[in-house]
Amino acid sequence: MAEMIDLARSSVQTWQADQMGHLNVQFYLEQATQALAALGLHLGLGPRFVAGEGARLFARDHHVRFLREQRPGAPFTLRGGVLDVRDFGLRVYIEMYNTVSEEVAASFAVDVELMDDETRETKPLPARAKAAAKALMIELPAHGAPRGLEIYPPRVAPTLAEAEAMKLVFTWQGEVQTAQCDSQGFLVARHFMGIVSDGIPNLLGKTRGDDRSKNSKVGGAALEYRFHYHAYPKAGDVLTLRSGLKSVGPKTYIWGHWLFDLETGKAVATAEAVAIALDLETRKAIAIPDEMRVQLEALVAPGLGV
Repeated sequence: MAEMIDLARSSVQTWQADQMGHLNVQFYLEQATQALAALGLHLGLGPRFVAGEGARLFARDHHVRFLREQRPGAPFTLRGGVLDVRDFGLRVYIEMYNTVSEEVAASFAVDVELMDDETRETKPLPARAKAAAKALMIELPAHGAPRGLEIYPPRVAPTLAEAEAMKLVFTWQGEVQTAQCDSQGFLVARHFMGIVSDGIPNLLGKTRGDDRSKNSKVGGAALEYRFHYHAYPKAGDVLTLRSGLKSVGPKTYIWGHWLFDLETGKAVATAEAVAIALDLETRKAIAIPDEMRVQLEALVAPGLGV
């Protein structure tokens, strides 16, 4: 097995922090996307290949674990390698670590496919890219393995009508902006996550009666996420998000999120996340009161999942 190779390096900016005072989840995916571009270069799928063949690596499925908070000013590096080689893509592993302490901050296990730049149709992986990938094969570290989520084959893509019938919570809706898209006009991974993140206050408001703008001592944090991308929206598309509760534990919740094209009613992404309530002074998880847990359990939506 090979050693992981460094793929990207940057630092946390103040404007990337959310109301919890740490790097918002969407920017982790942005950095993982940067790292994937560099990994593609190591596989012979860099800018020259993209320009000549009109295809590049895109994520089809992300499994993310958030292991340590990253606050403004923190320097970080991303490294990674290949877990599996397939005819039309790869399963890759990327992790973010603090450049000074070398403590791992987040891990990403990603199913990627070689897709046409203009149509997002999947294309066969070139033989030379497969050979290069095999030279970068690594073992999945224990801290990158699923913990609170089960990784299972994605369900049949849901429809907006199905979400409405399940009475899922309406958490976000809006038009895809050009600034949220790549050079071909498709919504980038960061903003799939950003949409879900922006919808969380509405979800908590509708399920728990929380308004975080009125409570400076309690916040929340995601511990683990999985995203499966069914389609790639373009600038001008109008999207709508429906969310619900999949399960409740002593300290954690598993939320499910279904993102749809509002015009067609078809799913563009499905996601689930393990989350906690966070004491913003101690930076520790807060136990869910028994009475609240009983109330939340009544809101669990059977059939919700990726």
